[in-house]
Amino acid sequence: MMRLIGISSILLGALAATGRSMDLAFPTARWFFEVSRVPLLGGNGFPWFGWLCVAILWLGGLAMVVRSFTAGPRNPITTRRIRRFCEIKRGYYSLVILLALGGLAALDQVVVGKRALAVQHGGKWTFPAFLPSDLKNKDFGVTGETAEAPADYRKLKRAWQDSPENRVIMPLVPYDPTGDTLPPRSRALIKREEVYHETGSKPYWGLAAKYFDTAEAKMHLRYTLRKGVLTGPVDGWNAEGQPVYSAEYKDGLLVSDRYNGEGTKEAFLGWESSGLRAVKYHPAPPIPGEGNWLGTTSQGYDVLAYLYGGLQVNFKAALIYLPIVYLIGITIGMMMGYFGGWFDMVSQRLIEIFSNMPFLFIVIIFSSMVPENFKGLPIILTILVAFGWMGMTYLMRTAAYRDKERDYISAAKVLGAGTPRILFRHLLPNTVAIIVTLIPFTMSGLVFSLTSLDYLGFGLPPEYATWGRLLNDGLSNLSAPWLVTSTFVVLVGLLVVITFIGEAVREAFDPKKFTFYR
Repeated sequence: MMRLIGISSILLGALAATGRSMDLAFPTARWFFEVSRVPLLGGNGFPWFGWLCVAILWLGGLAMVVRSFTAGPRNPITTRRIRRFCEIKRGYYSLVILLALGGLAALDQVVVGKRALAVQHGGKWTFPAFLPSDLKNKDFGVTGETAEAPADYRKLKRAWQDSPENRVIMPLVPYDPTGDTLPPRSRALIKREEVYHETGSKPYWGLAAKYFDTAEAKMHLRYTLRKGVLTGPVDGWNAEGQPVYSAEYKDGLLVSDRYNGEGTKEAFLGWESSGLRAVKYHPAPPIPGEGNWLGTTSQGYDVLAYLYGGLQVNFKAALIYLPIVYLIGITIGMMMGYFGGWFDMVSQRLIEIFSNMPFLFIVIIFSSMVPENFKGLPIILTILVAFGWMGMTYLMRTAAYRDKERDYISAAKVLGAGTPRILFRHLLPNTVAIIVTLIPFTMSGLVFSLTSLDYLGFGLPPEYATWGRLLNDGLSNLSAPWLVTSTFVVLVGLLVVITFIGEAVREAFDPKKFTFYR
């Protein structure tokens, strides 16, 4: 396992460095240099944060690979603990699910994104999703006013669907998590006995329209329906989008109308357009026929793509937050227990002071003090790290205080081992059970903290897809229950999976399971 993690780390670092050198954007690997655009992490200058991450991935991966060959046989107690964990099925399957979700999140723009994975045009293939900058419409033969605009690959795919020479391959979900506002959605109406129905047996109430282009939501005529019958005002637009027609219906009968466009009214009403469709302004409900399996948000983002973006944010945050927090907490905790005396007393008093502060309010205050142009995932994680390392210090202090008088520590001192070697080569391996047990619960706490801050509006900026902001959007639009429902399901589901893993690890690594007194 250690060897596999090390090789994966080396490959990820190599992909990041190759992508930076060759101006390519590989899935997940691109993030290290994209986050370097934050002013504090490099801005428009030298992306030192990205290269630092590459160096850490290479050195850490190489150390793991070397360690896997030199570590010798696995400890039999560790083997029994792992076997015991696999026997706890809810924890084992939860770990499989969590790893599968992590692998899915790592695929990045291959799964979710509005840029095409591959485009065949003019006998040449291009791969826009793996380029760091957008291609323009003119690169694919589009002329006119939109030629200089970023390429709309969804529109290109519709335009080329009957062309054997041109082809567009889109991701599984062809929408970006944020920054991809969709036009209003629509759904076909069914007419039965002169009454229009949307789904089920109830007559349709609301707005309905005939479209020149349903994908672009380009309306021809828009009606008002009550009990499935035309009742109320009617608006009409020509092909250029200019209003040229208005009318009034009552109980399905035309009361009055007025036309001020070119040509005759009869010709305008006879223009080719779609059948009558229910208009769904944002937030729109789930419409699988339109590609929105979970509907859209009030900003017009696809909910499924937004949830995927939130999953990526949580995994990225965990991969950064957990190593830093545990490095600080473990080091300070072991030093408190090993040295004792004034160092232990002063550290305890400081930790007690910080621990008694209302964590969420303090984070909100610090977050609100950060300028918007500096705010991002690194800044928010820095604030969380500042208060997240204290919880484990007492456990590590107790473990170090208990073991520092053991014979193996005395033997190490006699052999001339220094303090760092005693702490990290002798004391630390005997606290693995504590560390491994805490990791799942620390991750669930991180997810909960990020969600809470984003829900309150003090978390990440809008360009990040976050579950807290989506939950806030759903509670602000109670008439759109799919927003709250989908967010609640994925958030609770992830927390339950992590909790099951934590419970299984805690039971498998319980020292009483493998301790016998004679």
